[in-house]
Amino acid sequence: MITRTVAIGTPLGLHARPAARFVQAVIDSGLHVTMDHDGREIDAGGILAVMSLNVVGGDVVTLTTDADGRPDADRTAIGTAMDALAAMLASNLDE
Repeated sequence: MITRTVAIGTPLGLHARPAARFVQAVIDSGLHVTMDHDGREIDAGGILAVMSLNVVGGDVVTLTTDADGRPDADRTAIGTAMDALAAMLASNLDE
């Protein structure tokens, strides 16, 4: 498993537009990513699921993807993709 923990950077949280931008990035990554907030885990590849977490700026979420059994080169690329997704969430997606 590869995880990243990040505070949401968009002040109003992951409402429709920022959620859509993030979900598209998850889909483009080709990874199956889950997002956990306060013990509730959802599929980060679905806009309604992401919006249903009701996270706002400053809330902390954990992104997770499964990389078990993958070669080291794949794990490095997956880690880089997860870093990019985390950085996206940490930024203000409304700008």
